[in-house]
Amino acid sequence: MFNKFSNNTIHNSVTCSSKTPSKAALTLKQLTVAVSASLALSLSYAEETNGAEQAVQYAQAQSVESITQQASTQQADTAQMASNQDEDSAATETGSVQTETQPQSQTQDKSQTDSELSAIAKQVNGSEWQPGVKMTQAVGTKVQALLNWHHHGVGAVDGWWGKNTQKAMQAFQKAKGLPVTDSLDQKTWEALKSGDMANKPVLISYTLTDSDVNIKTITIPEGVEAKSKLEGLYYESVAEAMAEKFHMSINYLKQLNLNATFTAGETLTVYNPGKANKTAVTRVVADKNSQTLYAYDKNDKLVASYPTTVGSTATPSPTGTHKVQTKVSDPNYTHTDAEGKQTILPPGPNNPVGRVWIGLTKPSYGIHGSPDPERISRQASAGCIRLTNWDALALLNTIDNNATVEIK
Repeated sequence: MFNKFSNNTIHNSVTCSSKTPSKAALTLKQLTVAVSASLALSLSYAEETNGAEQAVQYAQAQSVESITQQASTQQADTAQMASNQDEDSAATETGSVQTETQPQSQTQDKSQTDSELSAIAKQVNGSEWQPGVKMTQAVGTKVQALLNWHHHGVGAVDGWWGKNTQKAMQAFQKAKGLPVTDSLDQKTWEALKSGDMANKPVLISYTLTDSDVNIKTITIPEGVEAKSKLEGLYYESVAEAMAEKFHMSINYLKQLNLNATFTAGETLTVYNPGKANKTAVTRVVADKNSQTLYAYDKNDKLVASYPTTVGSTATPSPTGTHKVQTKVSDPNYTHTDAEGKQTILPPGPNNPVGRVWIGLTKPSYGIHGSPDPERISRQASAGCIRLTNWDALALLNTIDNNATVEIK
């Protein structure tokens, strides 16, 4: 499990391998750290994958801030080749890294009356799937929520049936011993609503606080050199930060809140992300064909699945079995161009590897987050395993330090 520790924050620079033949290989024997950037980041966009869970326990809630604490590491020996295709990252160190998330505020209450919800929230919350009836966005939102709450991620919630939702449903069916189908059926729908799932609100009201809106935002420039001069690769808007906080697409957030100005005191309708998987993960399987990461516990039970991008035709991920070697929260990113020039990009949710790096024993390969969660399973990867930032954080907090990572 990912352990907790003390206060100082050090963010480690990572690089990722590209298999592009024209790129020259380079060995890096020095770990790069950026203390000043990391300290600024911890004040500006501090929120972990469970921050939204604690903020929205079926109520109108305050925001949850998290403090990313210390990362410690020892020597690094990383061989890497640059990739400009999608800025994948890889580890440059072999020491252990640990973080701690500390909620700064708690939920105001645990109930939310129906009258407090918007009309669209009431519609979505009361929607029901029916066989033979075309799935509306309202029903689709509920289906995506139920899959997420069973820990089979659909990526950014948008209410529309797509391949990530289909893959999540099939992983759920596999975990429950149901027939695996291409479309939703009655047995799967009933299984999704089992227990208390049917009564949980899918959309809720959330009132923005000062800490939600008083964050550092930045317009991210084109070009590696320009990005390297930034203090941090922060969110570009409060809307983007809120969409990621609540695991939604930005367009859907704005669709649900047409007149929103994203200022303190404003009440939004948002998706209720529920709780991330808390079961310790000892083995993960990254399937290139399904573009899905499957997570298993010590009894080899499937406990979670996440949509992912696993390599590409030009730069495939290394097939085989590896081990987790390094875990880093909010890493830097080392970009290397075709001439071998290296440039350090600062940490941030819009860093090329997002907010998480889980390095493997296979040099220069790892599991990491993404600055563009809505394109997971839709964009290419330069050999690494790419997740949404919230899924990467959930995995970071549950995967064992020596877990097995199979890529097939």
